[in-house]
Amino acid sequence: MTKRTIEVFSAGCPCCDATLEVIREVACDACDVQVLDMKDPEVAVRAKQLGINRVPAVVIDGQLADCCSSGAIDVEVLRSMGLGQP
Repeated sequence: MTKRTIEVFSAGCPCCDATLEVIREVACDACDVQVLDMKDPEVAVRAKQLGINRVPAVVIDGQLADCCSSGAIDVEVLRSMGLGQP
């Protein structure tokens, strides 16, 4: 089984926590969910490289989800990118 890397860029706020909760509910055994703290300078540099300018933001296998750059987190967009699918 191939692992899918799910990176959740978070500031630790209630909105970020709610997004993380949804991600964990939808994730499957093949999803490696990682929470990245935007207060960490190295994480902030990586976020900038990925084009992240707001949190929460979700990156799946190195690709920023479209919904994360234009509006609220959309679980269906994340599922279309492979979240919760082996």
